[in-house]
Amino acid sequence: MDLERIATAVREILSAVGENPDREGLRNTPQRVARMYAELFQGLNSEPASLLETKFTETYDELVVLKDIPFNSMCEHHLMPFEGTASVAYLPDGQVVGISKLARVVDAFAHRPQVQERLTSQIADTLMEAVHPKGVAVVMRATHACMTCRGIKKAGSIMVTSAVRGRCRSDPRTRAEVMTLLHN
Repeated sequence: MDLERIATAVREILSAVGENPDREGLRNTPQRVARMYAELFQGLNSEPASLLETKFTETYDELVVLKDIPFNSMCEHHLMPFEGTASVAYLPDGQVVGISKLARVVDAFAHRPQVQERLTSQIADTLMEAVHPKGVAVVMRATHACMTCRGIKKAGSIMVTSAVRGRCRSDPRTRAEVMTLLHN
């Protein structure tokens, strides 16, 4: 991440909006914003599937659900934050992963310029490819600052997305059970 280039760009934005980037309150803002972007976009330098390499052999064949994982991301359209919770479920096929790894995968994909729809699908697809479960379901609920504090300004609105794969999608009973678990 090129922190100096980011700081230069932020300084230019401050000048372009009519501010004085040399005044006391803004003097260190470009560097602070550069460090913030490095933190918010740290997922660009990660390979989320690698977080799921350690698996444990288990004969458990019921749903595994981790609900209400807090996340924050940046909308790639306006570079404004969106934040909420992710709930992840999978139906093991002989292997399970540590539950903290599920939350880490959410964070790795969230810490990139994103849209919620893609984020939801990336998490589901990565679990399917890396863990090879019988099925996966991901539901994400988020509030988007690009909708709540600019544009239409609809505070309190929540966007919900889902990505359902394998038996969680194709078997009506499994789908009903996983959605009940994810939404209750």
